[in-house]
Amino acid sequence: MRKFVQMGAGKVGRSFVAQLFSAAGYEVVFSEVNPAVLAALNARREYTVEVKDRAPATLRVRNVRAVDGRDPEAVARELADCDCAATSVGPDYLRFTYPGIAQGLLLRDAAGGSPLDIILAENLREAAHVVREGVRSLLPEGFPLEARLGLVETSIGKMVPIMSPEEEARDPLLVYAEAYNTLICDAKGFLGGVPPVRGLDAKQNITAYVDRKSFIHNLGHALCAYFAHLEAPELTTTWQAVEHPRVGPATRAGMWESARSLMAAYPEELDETNQGAHIEDLLSRFSNRALGDTIYRVGRDLQRKLGPEDRVIGALRFDEAQGIEAPVTTLCAAAGMLFRATDESGAPFEKDRLFAEEIYPRGVEHVLETVCGLSPGETLFERLRDAHAAVVDAREDGRSILDLL
Repeated sequence: MRKFVQMGAGKVGRSFVAQLFSAAGYEVVFSEVNPAVLAALNARREYTVEVKDRAPATLRVRNVRAVDGRDPEAVARELADCDCAATSVGPDYLRFTYPGIAQGLLLRDAAGGSPLDIILAENLREAAHVVREGVRSLLPEGFPLEARLGLVETSIGKMVPIMSPEEEARDPLLVYAEAYNTLICDAKGFLGGVPPVRGLDAKQNITAYVDRKSFIHNLGHALCAYFAHLEAPELTTTWQAVEHPRVGPATRAGMWESARSLMAAYPEELDETNQGAHIEDLLSRFSNRALGDTIYRVGRDLQRKLGPEDRVIGALRFDEAQGIEAPVTTLCAAAGMLFRATDESGAPFEKDRLFAEEIYPRGVEHVLETVCGLSPGETLFERLRDAHAAVVDAREDGRSILDLL
């Protein structure tokens, strides 16, 4: 039986990547650091994915086991003879996978094994470069890394909602997800060819799709969250935001700003027809009531989501480079600075509490410099400062911020 190693048994790893390979007949070996998840995987050898969609379903993912991700030698032994692998650990934790990968490559090389392909299911631009250099630093000088390690960037579009602590306590392996099940990946990243797995959609220009994910999908989440929070703070879910008579159209308009920039940058991949279909599909998925995705989840973590290369500021820089005006995205950035949504218990995301109490009170220019990575004198800096002032004035006057568009 073919073997697939999944580094990271979090929600995306379990509900998406590992599930695809299991359905294709692979044994799935997780590398995981959470003791409860690790023990449950080895005790049960299967888990459940609840598909929360208009046509709900229950998926049983079988023939799975796990090794301790804190033990690089154990991870290396699994990588030494697997057919394919993937990471889904989050950009901040990728570095912890490097020792196991490096040791696994040495074991494969010593045994005369084939190159190792690793699918990078991470929301990280240039993930292949980041991982390659991290692994290279742990290998002997002269190791033929480019010939032995295929790194496959992806565009992760599957939405996985937050589960309550009570739900997670009842079953640490249960995971909720939407029905969408397509993993867009870099055809050029594989050294051993694209695996015969239904749901893998290999593209020749992965950069176009990574940018599309960030600047249409992720930006769409920010648009509906930040506009809904200020326009209709009683709303709690993305489906309510999309169906709101003013928030929904503004969200669509902002997504189209990015679409026009992406079409200009990648005309061979993206056009008005396929981007229009993509935007409408995303809005339909955002409005999935069964998924119950929240404004809190898709808007939280402002220091990351208003960061210099992320969905909002990154999109604005991309628009600027393509000569596309983006008034809706500009307003979204200003609105994001005032996002104060809380979870079901009324608690803010901890980093957002720090943003609201320690960073934002120092002034919009401080936010633009330290969070957004902009410099005074930049056109975008001035534009966002003015947009923020307009939003504050509108709120003080009791006017809708969407009247500013």
